[in-house]
Amino acid sequence: MQLSREEIPTGQCVCNYCPGKCCRYFALPIDTPESWHDFDNIRWYLLHDRATVFVDGDTWYLLVHTKCKFLNNTTNLCEKYETRPKICRDYSNKKCEYEDHYVYDQYFEIADQVEEYAEAVLGQRKKYQKSKS
Repeated sequence: MQLSREEIPTGQCVCNYCPGKCCRYFALPIDTPESWHDFDNIRWYLLHDRATVFVDGDTWYLLVHTKCKFLNNTTNLCEKYETRPKICRDYSNKKCEYEDHYVYDQYFEIADQVEEYAEAVLGQRKKYQKSKS
């Protein structure tokens, strides 16, 4: 069972008690979809293993669930801490997701969810027309 932040002994780093949440995914902002073409691109993302899409406020993100190569499987600590990338050095464990259980405005795990959402936002998709060869 995970300790709360208040239960962690004074002077100890939260990372010593964490399963390495921040090192088990990355999320990148993506353009807000405005057309069927845009939503089809998002559907394509979700056809790949370990990909989800979420909306936080007005920003859409592609989230890829994949463990960092430097995360130690036993300790859940970085094996390259001293030479870790700048993005890792800039990340603070004072406001990290140690205890967070995020709930997003929208969260998509499968392509069908995006299709349904797009229909609700854009209306029914026009049927594809076969081109004449």
